[in-house]
Amino acid sequence: GLSTAAFELAGGYARQEPIARLGRPLLAQLTDRIGESTHVAVMSGRDVVYIVEERAARRPALVTDVGVRLPAHLTATGRAMLASLPREQVWALYPDRTGRGPRSLPQLRTLLRETRAAGVATEDGEVTAGMRSVAVAVLDHAGWPVAAVAATWSDFGTTDTAAVTTAVSEAAATLATRLR
Repeated sequence: GLSTAAFELAGGYARQEPIARLGRPLLAQLTDRIGESTHVAVMSGRDVVYIVEERAARRPALVTDVGVRLPAHLTATGRAMLASLPREQVWALYPDRTGRGPRSLPQLRTLLRETRAAGVATEDGEVTAGMRSVAVAVLDHAGWPVAAVAATWSDFGTTDTAAVTTAVSEAAATLATRLR
């Protein structure tokens, strides 16, 4: 038989399709507004999976693309969503050392506490040297993270980080409203 894998695949598609459908035009607008590449990712266990990607013209290539999985604790999108989870949920996902990035659970907890306080997650060269990202979680009606919206750019340019952060925050809030 098809087993539970078929059920999980269908359930995952049903959850992600509205996020991708509603997120795609928002990312196109966001990329046009800030001139940098943008993406939407969802959690899958300890990883993030990118479900929408909008590449900016004449910008460096990214390791992310639709369907790519990366460790959540290394990415701005993952950090944004992890910071929105109850600490017990994070402990369940990370019962031991994390490897790259934050090297221990106390370091990860500190990073997530700072992310929660700032309302935005950052990543600076931990996924790809010379690239940085900001991300904001998209929360459902109960306050659980269902996705994250992010922008990524080369840290060798003159990108206005505050303006990008504001634009990403607005896009995440719009997507959350549309999903409700």
